[in-house]
Amino acid sequence: MDTPTQYEIDFLPVGNGDTSGDAIAIRYGDGIEWKVMVYDGGTKESGKKLVEHIKRYYETDYVDFVVNSHPDQDHASGLSVVMENLNVGELWIHRPWAHAGEVLHHFKDERITENSLVQRFKDKVPYSWALEEIAVKKGIKICEPYQGSEIGEFTVLSPSKDWYLHTLIPEFTKTPEAKDITEESFVSKTLDPLHKDICCVQESWDIETLRDDVETSADNESSAVLYANIDSQGIFLCGDAGIRGLSHASEYTDIYGQDLPNCNFYQIPHHGGRHNVSPEVLNKIVGEIRPKETSPKKSAFVSVGKEASKHPKEMVVNAFIRRGAKVTPTKGSTICNHHNTPARSGWTTAKDIPFSDVVESWD
Repeated sequence: MDTPTQYEIDFLPVGNGDTSGDAIAIRYGDGIEWKVMVYDGGTKESGKKLVEHIKRYYETDYVDFVVNSHPDQDHASGLSVVMENLNVGELWIHRPWAHAGEVLHHFKDERITENSLVQRFKDKVPYSWALEEIAVKKGIKICEPYQGSEIGEFTVLSPSKDWYLHTLIPEFTKTPEAKDITEESFVSKTLDPLHKDICCVQESWDIETLRDDVETSADNESSAVLYANIDSQGIFLCGDAGIRGLSHASEYTDIYGQDLPNCNFYQIPHHGGRHNVSPEVLNKIVGEIRPKETSPKKSAFVSVGKEASKHPKEMVVNAFIRRGAKVTPTKGSTICNHHNTPARSGWTTAKDIPFSDVVESWD
C-alpha cells in the first residue's frame, strides 16, 4: 500500500440504556488498498454490529489489527465476537498474566505464588484472557501495546512497559491487595450514590470548572493511547485513560516531535467523565482555550449510551469546545469521521452537543 491518504473512523453505539462502552472501527488506505483496525469492541451485541459494519461498509472480512485498550468488559467483550467471526491479523492486548514473575514482589500476601498470580490475573480480567485464548486457537499473532510500539500507522503513546508493570498493575482494582495501596478504590467512591450530582453551577467561556486534581483507576490509566498522522490529519484514541496516561502520552510525543494539539480528531476518554481530564492536560492534548468567536476545526467523538443521563459531563463537553473541537456523541447511533472518502448513501450529519452555560456541580 502506498502512503495512506484516506480514512474512516466509526464509533458504533454500545448499550441501549444508561450504560456506555466503546466499539470503534477504523480503515485507512490509498483508495485501492486498505488497512482495518478495531479499537475496543464494547459488548457482545456491539461486537456483532462491528462485524456487520466491517463487512458492509469496509467490504472485507479481514481485520489487520484488533486492539483492546484495557480489560474492562465494556471495551473487551465484543472483541471476542469480532475475532470469532472475522479473520484477524494481529491482536494487541496487555497480558498481565505473562508478567506475573516480574510483579510478584509488589504484593504483600506471601501465600501468593507466581502460578497463583497468573491464575488470579486470568480470573480477574476474563474478557481479555478470552481474547488471548481465541488468538491462540486461531493462530493470530499476539502483541502488547506499550509506548513506542507501531500498530500499522498508529503509534502507542502510553503506557510504557515499566509504568504498566511496576506502577499500574500493583494499583489495579482487579488485582490482589498491593503494598501501600488503600483497600477502598477511588472508583468505588465515585460510584457511590452519595456522590451523584445533586445540583448545578454556572460556566462561561472564560470560567471553567474542571479540576486539575482528579484521578481515575489504574485499570483505566492502563488504556493503550494511540496516535496516527494520516495525510497530515492527526488522530488520537485514548480509551478510558486519565490525566496520568494522557500526560505520559503528551510527554512522549514531545520527545519524538509530534504536536497533539494539531490533531484533527480526538476520542473523549471514559465516555466524557470528569475524573479523566483536567484543564492542564487538555491544554497539552487538545490545545489552549481559543477565542469564543473562533470556528471549531477539530472533531471529538464520545461514546455514550442512548439513554445516558450522567455522561458526557457538560463541563467536559465545554472544555473540548473551548479548545476548538466539535463534540459529537453516539447516543444510540453510529457516527463517522472521514477524510478524503465519499459520504455514505443514506447517512446524515450527526448532531453536535452545544456549549452549556450550566454544568454539574462537584458538591
